[in-house]
Amino acid sequence: MDNSLSPATAPTALGILRPYAETLALVAASTFVGMLVAPRWGNSPVDLLYLPAVLAAAGFYGVWPGLFAAVSSALAFNFYFTHPFHTFRMSRAEDVATVALLFLVALVTSQLAARMQAERQTARRSAARNATVAGLARRLLSCSSTDQIAEVACRELGRLFDSNSVMMADLPEPRLVAASPAQAMLTPSDVAAAAWAMESGEPAGRGTRSVIVTEWVFYPIKSGSTVLGVIGLARDDGTRPVAPEQLELLDSLVDQVTLALERAKLEVEAQDFARLREGDRVRSVLLSSIGQDLEPRLAAISRATRAIQRAGLADKADVSAIGTEVAKVQRYLSNLLELGPGSDDKPILAGDVTVDLFRRTVLKNGEPIHLAPKEYGVLAELAKHPGRVLTHAHLLRSVWGPAHEKQIEYLRVAVRGLRQKLESDPGSPAIIINEPAVGYRLISH
Repeated sequence: MDNSLSPATAPTALGILRPYAETLALVAASTFVGMLVAPRWGNSPVDLLYLPAVLAAAGFYGVWPGLFAAVSSALAFNFYFTHPFHTFRMSRAEDVATVALLFLVALVTSQLAARMQAERQTARRSAARNATVAGLARRLLSCSSTDQIAEVACRELGRLFDSNSVMMADLPEPRLVAASPAQAMLTPSDVAAAAWAMESGEPAGRGTRSVIVTEWVFYPIKSGSTVLGVIGLARDDGTRPVAPEQLELLDSLVDQVTLALERAKLEVEAQDFARLREGDRVRSVLLSSIGQDLEPRLAAISRATRAIQRAGLADKADVSAIGTEVAKVQRYLSNLLELGPGSDDKPILAGDVTVDLFRRTVLKNGEPIHLAPKEYGVLAELAKHPGRVLTHAHLLRSVWGPAHEKQIEYLRVAVRGLRQKLESDPGSPAIIINEPAVGYRLISH
């Protein structure tokens, strides 16, 4: 486990005394150097020799070792280098000033050093936290499913916090998605605490506000106001798995798990949407092919049947039966083709004309065009099948009804009106194209 995540251990007696012992050694070294300097240059410069000891103690160990260095230096200077010698009495004002200066230097230096040390520790903790979060994010990035994300999250969180870990999801009966170690067992109280955390969106378990007795602590995995699941942590020794100073780190790690779960969910939705679009595309191509191949042939059979019936070349009952069956097949085919139109909420562009079936609007160069009901009906039917030839019978049956599917003149009047309103040159149409003896099609892009 990363040492930066380990709970702080209690200081030992050796750890407490060591700064003071090293400070006393620095003062003793300064005194020894002062004894070498004083016989040649006098006692005046000796007090400066104690400043490095005071600065070092305050800078490296803090305020109390710094003050201890100031007191020790003052006593040593007074004992060895001020008159009367080998006593702790001070008879001169400059000696008092020297001792006061040492105290002031120790106090100011220790405060500055403590502030710098605190900032350094904060930066170190922040760097360690960022490295930990980045490491988890990198491992989660290689996961492609929710189960893989849960396994990696449990394994990494358990390692980082030196605890057992589980991930649970779903309500009202939470299910275990992953665990580290895999044999981790949950009691009914544990499951109840996990359910409470998912319902409330707040941590539940040991050391939290929940009243459910459990050894685990469950932290919700939240995306906005939605709870995707919970992460549960528990230590074998029964202590709280996450110290208060580690909660910020845990929140950052859980956020990474949330992002990974959201990413996996979006990937699944994108794959489903891609499959759906591919299925729609194949179906549309198939239906278009069926329509283009069968409709003209059925129309030809229908015309031949009527011609035979008018000429009296065959039994009228048989010819009438054939015509009826052809009409049924045409109706069935028309109903089948209705399954494959483009999306009504996506406008159809045809030259400088925009047909919005969802809003029932027609624009030309951005300006609304008023159409008669039958004109709009014909244009809408053509827009539902852009680029595909729709027979006269299909358009008449769809707009005017089955009783008028032979009234081609009605259709021609409506198409003529549409061309006058939509085409730049009605005499040379580029949007609604006539297919002789078959029908019309809408040219879109």
